Amino acid sequence: QIKEAKQVHTLQTNQKRSKTKGLTISGLSQSPAWKALEAHYASMKDVQMKDLFANDPQRFTKFSMEFEDILFDYSKNRITEETMDLLYDLAKQQDVMDLAKKMFSGEKINNTEGRAVLHVALRNQSNTPILVDG
Repeated sequence: QIKEAKQVHTLQTNQKRSKTKGLTISGLSQSPAWKALEAHYASMKDVQMKDLFANDPQRFTKFSMEFEDILFDYSKNRITEETMDLLYDLAKQQDVMDLAKKMFSGEKINNTEGRAVLHVALRNQSNTPILVDG
């Protein structure tokens, strides 16, 4: 009975997948932005990292950033400016900016559990509270 209950719960959870602009997370892999990324991956999968650096002397500058004393260097990944554009397109398609705003305001964006995600509230160091349900 426990195994059956878990299967029912999993089925119900999968049916409640998060929806963004009418596209379910489970349908993400069928979306135009995802398909474009898949095609891009196929063209990039055999590219050598040494060639990416050799062909672009500004690669480190383009694909790294600093915040205070933290360096985030993602130049050593098999990405190009096209990769980043395609990832931004996917983020736009999935309405990530709007979801981020909703997350920071305490709105219920966890549709699976029907509640707000409180990741940012746990790390909130400002004097501005993040209110959920009043």
